[in-house]
Amino acid sequence: MSQLVLVRHGQSEWNEKNLFTGWRDPDLTQQGGDEARAAGRALKAAGTQFDLGYTSGLQRAQKTCALLLEEQGQTELPMTRHEALNERDYGDLSGLNKDDAREKWGADQVHIWRRSFDIPPPGGESLKNTAERVLPYFDGEIMPLLKAGKNILVAAHGNSLRALVMQLDGLSQEEIIDVNIGTGEPYCYEIAADGSVVSKHILDT
Repeated sequence: MSQLVLVRHGQSEWNEKNLFTGWRDPDLTQQGGDEARAAGRALKAAGTQFDLGYTSGLQRAQKTCALLLEEQGQTELPMTRHEALNERDYGDLSGLNKDDAREKWGADQVHIWRRSFDIPPPGGESLKNTAERVLPYFDGEIMPLLKAGKNILVAAHGNSLRALVMQLDGLSQEEIIDVNIGTGEPYCYEIAADGSVVSKHILDT
């Protein structure tokens, strides 16, 4: 049995300002750093140890990962960074205040862009588009290691992780709409040698 832990980055400066972020690269806030450290302490208390780690090409996920591992006492963990794990690209919405976007395009349209599975914002990605880059990378790079018994940490973003949760939990396009992964919230899976999910729990930080 292997362990897979998915952690969304802690609060970023643009989360705090209510801005669409996507592939933009703001830093963590103080709260975001605290959330990352709390996740690390909770994982350490649970006895979780990792063999390898993966994160995105964006600093908020990378710093979350580093702070988490510092608290856990695994600062030398081999890490791989890859843009396949980046947040979804919000295109023309990137950098805009969410309330301003609702005034410009209407609340219903912005809600569709944010929560639908396959309708992207102008110039950006839908969750479906995001899954089309996240899942092949996960299946090709990470799943073989899980099947080999390795314990893996993935520190990434709300939507890249939602794509993974959709596959791991066997959720439909309708069910994934209601899934929201909190900042600094570890999703812990036990994976069997055949790649199937044995159990899942969300760790209380």
